[in-house]
Amino acid sequence: MSSEESVPAEAVAEVTRDIAEVPAVEVITSAAVHLMSAAAVKCGLAEDSPEQLAAELQDLDEARKLITALAGLVTGAATVIGDHHARPLRDGLRSLQLAFREASDIPDKPGQGPGEKFTGPVR
Repeated sequence: MSSEESVPAEAVAEVTRDIAEVPAVEVITSAAVHLMSAAAVKCGLAEDSPEQLAAELQDLDEARKLITALAGLVTGAATVIGDHHARPLRDGLRSLQLAFREASDIPDKPGQGPGEKFTGPVR
């Protein structure tokens, strides 16, 4: 095996060691934060920039998918990550669900909004 072939294997081993050292709660919260950030942008909550308005980035179909995925992650993980970590994630999720309702021209029925099959109706 040449040294060129061993470099990718060494890189994979290093990444695997790095991942192994990260506690599960950090991986879960990091994934949730990424989903929250993407959902916020898709709800039109990004800051306007000189090049683009936040409203131009709004895509409620995409936001619905992201919020639903976030709701599944947060509700599924809440019992294992502890209330200390789950509470801020639930608060962020609820804020996104409310922002989605506010941004939507056609309101969902109670319990039919993004992620509400996991969280229950959001008001």
